[in-house]
Amino acid sequence: MRRRERREREMANKCGCWAALKRGVKGACSSSSSTDSPNTIPRTSLVYDAVTETRYLNASNRELAVPQDAQASTDVVIDPPGPEKKDVPQLLQFNFQELKSATGNFRPDSILGEGGFGYVFKGWIEENGTAPARPGTGVTVAVKSLKPDGLQGHREWVAEVDFLGQLHHANLVKLIGYCIEDDRRLLVYEFMQRGSLENHLFRRALPLPWSSRLKIALGAAKGLAFLHGGTEPVIYRDFKTSNILLDSEFNAKLSDFGLAKAGPQGDKTHVSTRVVGTYGYAAPEYVMTGHLTSKSDVYSFGVVLLEILTGRRSMDKNRPSGEQNLVAWARPYLGDKRKLFQIVDPRLQLNYSIKGVQKVAQLAYYCLSRDPKSRPSMDEVVKGLTPLQDLNDLAIYSYHSRSSQQGRRKKKAEGNRQLSQTQSKSIRDSPLNTGKHHCI
Repeated sequence: MRRRERREREMANKCGCWAALKRGVKGACSSSSSTDSPNTIPRTSLVYDAVTETRYLNASNRELAVPQDAQASTDVVIDPPGPEKKDVPQLLQFNFQELKSATGNFRPDSILGEGGFGYVFKGWIEENGTAPARPGTGVTVAVKSLKPDGLQGHREWVAEVDFLGQLHHANLVKLIGYCIEDDRRLLVYEFMQRGSLENHLFRRALPLPWSSRLKIALGAAKGLAFLHGGTEPVIYRDFKTSNILLDSEFNAKLSDFGLAKAGPQGDKTHVSTRVVGTYGYAAPEYVMTGHLTSKSDVYSFGVVLLEILTGRRSMDKNRPSGEQNLVAWARPYLGDKRKLFQIVDPRLQLNYSIKGVQKVAQLAYYCLSRDPKSRPSMDEVVKGLTPLQDLNDLAIYSYHSRSSQQGRRKKKAEGNRQLSQTQSKSIRDSPLNTGKHHCI
Protein backbone atom coordinates (compact mmCIF):
# COMPACT_ATOMS: atom_id res chain seq x y z
CA MET A 1 0.00 0.00 0.00
CA ARG A 2 2.85 2.38 0.85
CA ARG A 3 4.52 1.57 -2.44
CA ARG A 4 1.32 2.42 -4.29
CA GLU A 5 0.98 5.75 -2.45
CA ARG A 6 4.62 6.60 -3.11
CA ARG A 7 4.16 5.81 -6.79
CA GLU A 8 1.11 8.09 -6.96
CA ARG A 9 2.97 10.96 -5.29
CA GLU A 10 5.86 10.60 -7.75
CA MET A 11 3.50 10.70 -10.70
CA ALA A 12 1.66 13.68 -9.21
CA ASN A 13 4.95 15.57 -8.89
CA LYS A 14 5.82 14.85 -12.50
CA CYS A 15 2.39 15.73 -13.81
CA GLY A 16 -0.10 17.68 -11.74
CA CYS A 17 -3.13 16.20 -13.50
CA TRP A 18 -2.04 12.58 -13.08
CA ALA A 19 -4.00 12.13 -9.85
CA ALA A 20 -7.07 13.59 -11.53
CA LEU A 21 -6.54 11.20 -14.43
CA LYS A 22 -6.31 8.31 -11.99
CA ARG A 23 -9.53 9.30 -10.24
CA GLY A 24 -11.27 9.79 -13.56
CA VAL A 25 -10.28 6.33 -14.76
CA LYS A 26 -11.41 4.67 -11.57
CA GLY A 27 -14.69 6.53 -11.63
CA ALA A 28 -15.34 5.59 -15.23
CA CYS A 29 -14.54 1.98 -14.58
CA SER A 30 -16.62 1.59 -11.47
CA SER A 31 -19.66 3.07 -13.17
CA SER A 32 -19.64 0.51 -15.96
CA SER A 33 -22.86 -1.36 -16.41
CA SER A 34 -22.96 -4.99 -15.44
CA THR A 35 -25.43 -5.79 -18.19
CA ASP A 36 -23.89 -7.87 -20.95
CA SER A 37 -23.95 -6.43 -24.44
CA PRO A 38 -25.43 -8.39 -27.35
CA ASN A 39 -21.87 -9.31 -28.34
CA THR A 40 -20.90 -10.65 -24.93
CA ILE A 41 -19.25 -14.05 -25.21
CA PRO A 42 -20.87 -16.58 -22.87
CA ARG A 43 -18.62 -17.96 -20.16
CA THR A 44 -18.77 -21.70 -19.93
CA SER A 45 -16.71 -24.56 -18.60
CA LEU A 46 -12.95 -24.55 -19.09
CA VAL A 47 -13.18 -28.05 -20.59
CA TYR A 48 -13.90 -28.03 -24.30
CA ASP A 49 -13.50 -30.25 -27.36
CA ALA A 50 -12.38 -29.62 -30.94
CA VAL A 51 -15.86 -28.71 -32.14
CA THR A 52 -16.33 -26.12 -29.39
CA GLU A 53 -12.86 -24.72 -29.97
CA THR A 54 -13.47 -24.32 -33.70
CA ARG A 55 -16.79 -22.60 -33.00
CA TYR A 56 -15.13 -19.92 -30.94
CA LEU A 57 -12.02 -19.57 -33.11
CA ASN A 58 -14.12 -19.15 -36.25
CA ALA A 59 -16.55 -16.75 -34.60
CA SER A 60 -15.16 -13.63 -36.23
CA ASN A 61 -12.18 -11.93 -37.77
CA ARG A 62 -12.69 -8.76 -35.76
CA GLU A 63 -11.48 -7.77 -32.32
CA LEU A 64 -13.11 -9.57 -29.43
CA ALA A 65 -16.21 -8.09 -27.88
CA VAL A 66 -15.57 -6.18 -24.68
CA PRO A 67 -18.41 -6.80 -22.25
CA GLN A 68 -18.84 -4.00 -19.72
CA ASP A 69 -19.04 -5.93 -16.49
CA ALA A 70 -17.96 -5.38 -12.95
CA GLN A 71 -14.58 -6.91 -13.72
CA ALA A 72 -13.69 -3.95 -15.91
CA SER A 73 -12.55 -1.93 -12.91
CA THR A 74 -9.78 -4.44 -12.24
CA ASP A 75 -8.25 -3.81 -15.66
CA VAL A 76 -6.89 -0.35 -14.85
CA VAL A 77 -4.00 -0.79 -12.49
CA ILE A 78 -2.08 2.26 -11.37
CA ASP A 79 0.75 0.26 -9.83
CA PRO A 80 0.98 -3.06 -11.72
CA PRO A 81 3.53 -5.62 -10.60
CA GLY A 82 6.32 -6.58 -12.95
CA PRO A 83 9.35 -8.86 -13.20
CA GLU A 84 12.09 -6.24 -12.79
CA LYS A 85 11.53 -2.68 -11.65
CA LYS A 86 14.77 -1.70 -9.92
CA ASP A 87 16.66 1.40 -11.07
CA VAL A 88 13.92 2.34 -13.52
CA PRO A 89 14.81 5.45 -15.56
CA GLN A 90 12.31 8.28 -15.39
CA LEU A 91 9.97 8.74 -18.35
CA LEU A 92 10.20 12.05 -20.14
CA GLN A 93 7.17 14.31 -19.93
CA PHE A 94 6.48 16.07 -23.23
CA ASN A 95 4.11 18.92 -23.87
CA PHE A 96 1.78 18.76 -26.85
CA GLN A 97 3.48 21.54 -28.80
CA GLU A 98 6.82 19.71 -28.64
CA LEU A 99 5.32 16.56 -30.14
CA LYS A 100 3.38 18.55 -32.69
CA SER A 101 6.63 20.12 -33.89
CA ALA A 102 8.55 16.82 -33.68
CA THR A 103 6.08 15.16 -36.09
CA GLY A 104 5.76 18.11 -38.47
CA ASN A 105 2.27 18.99 -37.25
CA PHE A 106 1.27 15.32 -37.39
CA ARG A 107 1.63 15.25 -41.16
CA PRO A 108 -0.26 12.45 -42.96
CA ASP A 109 2.95 11.35 -44.69
CA SER A 110 4.55 10.76 -41.27
CA ILE A 111 1.95 8.15 -40.24
CA LEU A 112 3.59 4.82 -39.42
CA GLY A 113 0.40 2.92 -38.62
CA GLU A 114 -3.05 2.96 -37.12
CA GLY A 115 -4.79 0.86 -34.51
CA GLY A 116 -7.75 0.90 -32.15
CA PHE A 117 -5.80 3.33 -29.97
CA GLY A 118 -5.17 5.90 -32.72
CA TYR A 119 -2.45 6.90 -35.18
CA VAL A 120 1.31 6.44 -34.80
CA PHE A 121 3.52 9.18 -36.28
CA LYS A 122 7.23 9.34 -37.02
CA GLY A 123 9.09 12.21 -35.39
CA TRP A 124 12.45 13.51 -34.21
CA ILE A 125 13.54 14.85 -30.82
CA GLU A 126 16.81 16.11 -29.42
CA GLU A 127 19.00 13.64 -27.58
CA ASN A 128 18.53 13.57 -23.80
CA GLY A 129 15.58 15.92 -23.90
CA THR A 130 12.05 16.64 -25.06
CA ALA A 131 12.76 19.43 -27.56
CA PRO A 132 11.82 18.70 -31.20
CA ALA A 133 14.60 18.22 -33.75
CA ARG A 134 14.84 18.69 -37.49
CA PRO A 135 13.87 15.61 -39.55
CA GLY A 136 16.84 13.31 -39.92
CA THR A 137 18.63 14.65 -36.84
CA GLY A 138 18.57 13.87 -33.14
CA VAL A 139 16.63 10.74 -32.11
CA THR A 140 13.96 9.18 -34.31
CA VAL A 141 10.81 8.32 -32.34
CA ALA A 142 7.33 6.92 -32.85
CA VAL A 143 4.53 9.03 -31.37
CA LYS A 144 1.22 7.31 -30.64
CA SER A 145 -1.79 9.62 -30.31
CA LEU A 146 -4.92 8.52 -28.47
CA LYS A 147 -8.26 9.07 -30.17
CA PRO A 148 -9.98 11.72 -28.03
CA ASP A 149 -13.34 9.94 -27.89
CA GLY A 150 -12.25 6.52 -26.62
CA LEU A 151 -12.70 5.48 -22.98
CA GLN A 152 -11.22 2.07 -23.77
CA GLY A 153 -8.22 3.81 -25.34
CA HIS A 154 -7.82 5.93 -22.21
CA ARG A 155 -7.65 2.79 -20.03
CA GLU A 156 -5.08 1.31 -22.37
CA TRP A 157 -3.05 4.52 -22.31
CA VAL A 158 -2.84 4.37 -18.51
CA ALA A 159 -1.91 0.67 -18.56
CA GLU A 160 0.78 1.26 -21.18
CA VAL A 161 2.42 4.05 -19.18
CA ASP A 162 2.37 1.94 -16.03
CA PHE A 163 3.72 -1.27 -17.52
CA LEU A 164 6.25 -0.01 -20.09
CA GLY A 165 7.29 2.73 -17.69
CA GLN A 166 8.56 0.06 -15.32
CA LEU A 167 9.42 -2.98 -17.44
CA HIS A 168 12.69 -2.91 -19.37
CA HIS A 169 14.08 -5.72 -21.53
CA ALA A 170 15.87 -6.08 -24.85
CA ASN A 171 12.76 -7.64 -26.38
CA LEU A 172 10.27 -5.03 -25.18
CA VAL A 173 9.87 -1.77 -27.08
CA LYS A 174 11.21 1.18 -25.09
CA LEU A 175 8.75 3.81 -23.88
CA ILE A 176 10.62 7.13 -23.86
CA GLY A 177 7.91 9.39 -22.47
CA TYR A 178 4.33 10.58 -22.54
CA CYS A 179 2.16 13.64 -22.89
CA ILE A 180 -1.02 14.36 -20.95
CA GLU A 181 -2.41 17.80 -21.68
CA ASP A 182 -6.11 18.66 -21.46
CA ASP A 183 -7.86 15.82 -23.28
CA ARG A 184 -4.75 14.86 -25.25
CA ARG A 185 -2.95 11.58 -24.51
CA LEU A 186 0.24 10.66 -26.38
CA LEU A 187 3.06 8.16 -25.93
CA VAL A 188 6.61 8.40 -27.30
CA TYR A 189 8.51 5.20 -28.17
CA GLU A 190 11.81 4.27 -29.72
CA PHE A 191 11.49 4.02 -33.51
CA MET A 192 11.58 0.50 -34.95
CA GLN A 193 13.05 0.71 -38.44
CA ARG A 194 11.59 -2.43 -40.00
CA GLY A 195 8.03 -2.10 -38.79
CA SER A 196 5.94 -5.07 -37.74
CA LEU A 197 6.26 -8.80 -38.33
CA GLU A 198 2.79 -8.67 -39.84
CA ASN A 199 4.01 -6.41 -42.65
CA HIS A 200 6.95 -8.66 -43.46
CA LEU A 201 4.94 -11.88 -43.43
CA PHE A 202 1.84 -10.75 -45.31
CA ARG A 203 2.38 -7.42 -47.08
CA ARG A 204 5.82 -7.59 -48.66
CA ALA A 205 6.57 -8.93 -52.13
CA LEU A 206 9.78 -10.62 -50.99
CA PRO A 207 9.30 -13.45 -48.48
CA LEU A 208 10.88 -13.11 -45.05
CA PRO A 209 13.87 -15.54 -44.95
CA TRP A 210 13.60 -18.58 -42.70
CA SER A 211 16.61 -17.51 -40.61
CA SER A 212 14.96 -14.14 -39.92
CA ARG A 213 11.70 -15.85 -38.98
CA LEU A 214 13.49 -17.99 -36.41
CA LYS A 215 15.37 -14.99 -35.01
CA ILE A 216 12.12 -13.06 -34.62
CA ALA A 217 10.31 -16.02 -33.03
CA LEU A 218 13.12 -16.45 -30.49
CA GLY A 219 13.21 -12.74 -29.63
CA ALA A 220 9.45 -12.56 -29.17
CA ALA A 221 9.57 -15.71 -27.02
CA LYS A 222 12.23 -14.12 -24.81
CA GLY A 223 10.03 -11.07 -24.39
CA LEU A 224 7.08 -13.16 -23.21
CA ALA A 225 9.32 -15.29 -20.99
CA PHE A 226 10.57 -12.12 -19.30
CA LEU A 227 7.01 -10.94 -18.62
CA HIS A 228 5.96 -14.31 -17.22
CA GLY A 229 9.15 -15.05 -15.32
CA GLY A 230 9.12 -12.59 -12.47
CA THR A 231 7.85 -13.14 -8.95
CA GLU A 232 5.04 -10.79 -9.98
CA PRO A 233 4.22 -11.96 -13.52
CA VAL A 234 2.62 -9.92 -16.27
CA ILE A 235 0.28 -11.41 -18.88
CA TYR A 236 0.61 -9.68 -22.25
CA ARG A 237 -2.88 -10.65 -23.47
CA ASP A 238 -2.54 -9.36 -27.05
CA PHE A 239 0.32 -11.30 -28.63
CA LYS A 240 0.05 -11.14 -32.44
CA THR A 241 2.20 -10.36 -35.48
CA SER A 242 1.17 -6.69 -35.65
CA ASN A 243 2.44 -6.15 -32.07
CA ILE A 244 5.88 -7.61 -32.79
CA LEU A 245 8.11 -4.77 -34.01
CA LEU A 246 11.52 -5.18 -35.65
CA ASP A 247 14.65 -3.06 -35.51
CA SER A 248 17.20 -2.73 -38.33
CA GLU A 249 18.74 -6.12 -37.44
CA PHE A 250 15.37 -7.93 -37.23
CA ASN A 251 15.50 -8.08 -33.45
CA ALA A 252 11.94 -8.50 -32.20
CA LYS A 253 10.37 -6.30 -29.53
CA LEU A 254 6.87 -6.55 -28.08
CA SER A 255 4.83 -3.37 -28.31
CA ASP A 256 1.37 -2.14 -27.28
CA PHE A 257 0.87 -3.01 -23.62
CA GLY A 258 -2.58 -1.48 -23.39
CA LEU A 259 -4.18 -4.85 -22.66
CA ALA A 260 -1.42 -6.18 -20.37
CA LYS A 261 -2.61 -7.55 -17.05
CA ALA A 262 -0.97 -8.35 -13.74
CA GLY A 263 -0.86 -12.14 -13.43
CA PRO A 264 -2.16 -14.33 -10.60
CA GLN A 265 -0.14 -14.42 -7.40
CA GLY A 266 0.03 -16.63 -4.35
CA ASP A 267 -2.30 -19.60 -4.53
CA LYS A 268 -4.43 -18.08 -7.31
CA THR A 269 -4.46 -20.04 -10.56
CA HIS A 270 -5.88 -17.37 -12.84
CA VAL A 271 -7.13 -13.82 -13.13
CA SER A 272 -10.82 -13.31 -13.91
CA THR A 273 -11.19 -10.42 -16.30
CA ARG A 274 -13.17 -9.06 -19.20
CA VAL A 275 -12.44 -10.76 -22.51
CA VAL A 276 -10.31 -8.61 -24.83
CA GLY A 277 -7.84 -9.43 -27.54
CA THR A 278 -8.08 -10.54 -31.16
CA TYR A 279 -9.96 -13.47 -32.62
CA GLY A 280 -7.68 -16.11 -34.06
CA TYR A 281 -5.03 -15.42 -31.40
CA ALA A 282 -6.93 -15.53 -28.09
CA ALA A 283 -6.88 -18.86 -26.24
CA PRO A 284 -10.30 -20.57 -26.42
CA GLU A 285 -10.55 -21.18 -22.68
CA TYR A 286 -9.95 -17.48 -22.04
CA VAL A 287 -12.58 -16.47 -24.61
CA MET A 288 -15.10 -18.87 -23.07
CA THR A 289 -14.49 -18.22 -19.38
CA GLY A 290 -12.57 -14.97 -18.92
CA HIS A 291 -9.96 -16.91 -16.93
CA LEU A 292 -6.57 -15.47 -17.84
CA THR A 293 -3.21 -17.20 -17.21
CA SER A 294 0.26 -17.06 -18.71
CA LYS A 295 -0.74 -20.11 -20.76
CA SER A 296 -3.15 -17.83 -22.62
CA ASP A 297 -0.10 -16.01 -23.98
CA VAL A 298 1.53 -19.35 -24.81
CA TYR A 299 -1.45 -20.28 -26.98
CA SER A 300 -1.19 -16.95 -28.83
CA PHE A 301 2.50 -17.59 -29.36
CA GLY A 302 1.62 -20.95 -30.93
CA VAL A 303 -0.68 -19.17 -33.40
CA VAL A 304 2.12 -16.77 -34.38
CA LEU A 305 4.49 -19.72 -34.82
CA LEU A 306 1.98 -21.18 -37.29
CA GLU A 307 1.86 -17.87 -39.17
CA ILE A 308 5.66 -17.85 -39.34
CA LEU A 309 5.69 -21.46 -40.54
CA THR A 310 2.92 -21.23 -43.13
CA GLY A 311 2.91 -17.60 -44.24
CA ARG A 312 -0.86 -17.57 -43.62
CA ARG A 313 -2.89 -15.27 -41.41
CA SER A 314 -4.53 -16.60 -38.24
CA MET A 315 -7.91 -15.76 -39.75
CA ASP A 316 -8.44 -15.32 -43.49
CA LYS A 317 -11.99 -15.10 -44.80
CA ASN A 318 -10.71 -15.08 -48.38
CA ARG A 319 -9.67 -18.73 -48.18
CA PRO A 320 -11.94 -21.78 -48.63
CA SER A 321 -14.19 -22.50 -45.66
CA GLY A 322 -11.99 -25.30 -44.31
CA GLU A 323 -8.88 -23.13 -44.37
CA GLN A 324 -10.08 -19.81 -42.95
CA ASN A 325 -8.98 -20.55 -39.39
CA LEU A 326 -5.27 -21.32 -39.37
CA VAL A 327 -5.21 -23.40 -36.18
CA ALA A 328 -8.13 -25.61 -37.22
CA TRP A 329 -6.66 -26.12 -40.69
CA ALA A 330 -3.01 -26.71 -39.72
CA ARG A 331 -3.41 -28.80 -36.56
CA PRO A 332 -3.79 -32.19 -38.36
CA TYR A 333 -0.53 -31.60 -40.26
CA LEU A 334 1.63 -30.73 -37.26
CA GLY A 335 2.01 -34.26 -35.94
CA ASP A 336 2.60 -35.90 -39.33
CA LYS A 337 6.17 -35.65 -40.61
CA ARG A 338 5.14 -36.62 -44.14
CA LYS A 339 2.29 -34.13 -44.43
CA LEU A 340 3.97 -31.35 -42.44
CA PHE A 341 5.92 -29.93 -45.36
CA GLN A 342 2.70 -29.42 -47.32
CA ILE A 343 1.85 -26.43 -45.11
CA VAL A 344 5.25 -24.69 -45.10
CA ASP A 345 5.14 -21.25 -46.73
CA PRO A 346 5.61 -22.02 -50.45
CA ARG A 347 7.27 -18.64 -51.01
CA LEU A 348 10.31 -19.95 -49.13
CA GLN A 349 10.94 -22.32 -52.07
CA LEU A 350 12.61 -24.99 -49.94
CA ASN A 351 14.98 -22.44 -48.36
CA TYR A 352 14.30 -23.62 -44.82
CA SER A 353 15.80 -26.08 -42.36
CA ILE A 354 14.12 -29.49 -42.36
CA LYS A 355 14.84 -30.07 -38.67
CA GLY A 356 13.92 -26.47 -37.93
CA VAL A 357 10.50 -26.84 -39.53
CA GLN A 358 9.89 -30.07 -37.65
CA LYS A 359 10.83 -28.50 -34.30
CA VAL A 360 8.80 -25.33 -34.90
CA ALA A 361 5.78 -27.48 -35.81
CA GLN A 362 6.26 -29.54 -32.65
CA LEU A 363 6.48 -26.43 -30.47
CA ALA A 364 3.39 -24.93 -32.12
CA TYR A 365 1.51 -28.18 -31.54
CA TYR A 366 2.27 -28.13 -27.82
CA CYS A 367 1.60 -24.40 -27.46
CA LEU A 368 -1.83 -24.93 -29.05
CA SER A 369 -2.78 -27.80 -26.76
CA ARG A 370 -6.47 -27.71 -25.84
CA ASP A 371 -5.47 -28.34 -22.23
CA PRO A 372 -3.75 -25.17 -20.94
CA LYS A 373 -1.79 -27.18 -18.37
CA SER A 374 -0.19 -29.22 -21.17
CA ARG A 375 1.26 -26.15 -22.86
CA PRO A 376 4.94 -25.42 -22.23
CA SER A 377 6.16 -22.38 -20.37
CA MET A 378 7.76 -19.63 -22.43
CA ASP A 379 11.13 -20.49 -20.85
CA GLU A 380 10.75 -23.99 -22.32
CA VAL A 381 9.82 -22.49 -25.68
CA VAL A 382 12.96 -20.32 -25.62
CA LYS A 383 15.08 -23.41 -24.89
CA GLY A 384 13.42 -25.22 -27.80
CA LEU A 385 13.96 -22.39 -30.29
CA THR A 386 17.53 -21.45 -29.37
CA PRO A 387 19.35 -24.41 -31.06
CA LEU A 388 17.40 -23.90 -34.29
CA GLN A 389 19.26 -20.70 -35.14
CA ASP A 390 22.36 -22.56 -36.38
CA LEU A 391 20.83 -25.39 -38.43
CA ASN A 392 22.03 -25.66 -42.04
CA ASP A 393 20.05 -28.66 -43.30
CA LEU A 394 18.19 -26.69 -45.93
CA ALA A 395 15.44 -28.56 -47.73
CA ILE A 396 16.71 -27.32 -51.09
CA TYR A 397 20.04 -29.10 -50.52
CA SER A 398 18.22 -32.30 -49.70
CA TYR A 399 16.07 -31.86 -52.79
CA HIS A 400 19.09 -31.34 -55.07
CA SER A 401 20.87 -34.28 -53.45
CA ARG A 402 17.89 -36.57 -54.02
CA SER A 403 17.50 -35.26 -57.57
CA SER A 404 21.19 -35.89 -58.24
CA GLN A 405 20.99 -39.42 -56.81
CA GLN A 406 17.85 -40.13 -58.81
CA GLY A 407 19.59 -38.78 -61.90
CA ARG A 408 22.61 -41.02 -61.34
CA ARG A 409 20.38 -44.04 -60.70
CA LYS A 410 18.38 -43.26 -63.83
CA LYS A 411 21.52 -42.79 -65.89
CA LYS A 412 22.96 -46.01 -64.53
CA ALA A 413 19.74 -47.84 -65.28
CA GLU A 414 19.70 -46.46 -68.83
CA GLY A 415 23.36 -47.48 -69.27
CA ASN A 416 22.62 -50.99 -68.08
CA ARG A 417 19.63 -51.18 -70.40
CA GLN A 418 21.71 -50.00 -73.36
CA LEU A 419 24.46 -52.49 -72.49
CA SER A 420 21.90 -55.25 -72.25
CA GLN A 421 20.45 -54.28 -75.64
CA THR A 422 23.94 -54.19 -77.21
CA GLN A 423 24.78 -57.57 -75.77
CA SER A 424 21.49 -59.00 -76.99
CA LYS A 425 22.12 -57.62 -80.50
CA SER A 426 25.64 -59.06 -80.51
CA ILE A 427 24.33 -62.48 -79.59
CA ARG A 428 21.66 -62.30 -82.27
CA ASP A 429 24.21 -61.29 -84.93
CA SER A 430 26.77 -63.87 -83.90
CA PRO A 431 27.47 -66.63 -86.45
CA LEU A 432 27.00 -69.11 -83.65
CA ASN A 433 23.39 -68.01 -83.47
CA THR A 434 22.60 -68.29 -87.24
CA GLY A 435 22.19 -72.03 -87.28
CA LYS A 436 24.76 -72.33 -90.10
CA HIS A 437 28.15 -74.03 -89.70
CA HIS A 438 31.08 -73.39 -92.02
CA CYS A 439 33.65 -76.07 -92.77
CA ILE A 440 37.21 -75.16 -93.33
